Amino acid sequence: MVKQRLKTLGLNIKFARIKKAVSQERLAELVNTSRTTISMIETARQNPTILKVIDIARALEVDVDELTKNV
Repeated sequence: MVKQRLKTLGLNIKFARIKKAVSQERLAELVNTSRTTISMIETARQNPTILKVIDIARALEVDVDELTKNV
């Protein structure tokens, strides 16, 4: 159950990132983390903190609700 929710979160982040034409590397710079961390979040191999999700939402200029939809 948790793994599926992480997959949904990761896909939502990836979709929002691609929609804004932002690379994983650029997003990582914007949220002060590594590209590997962004990749791991998008592929559900890492569970981000709520603060990291907020940072990602701000960097992508979307609501946290959009990233957590169906999670």
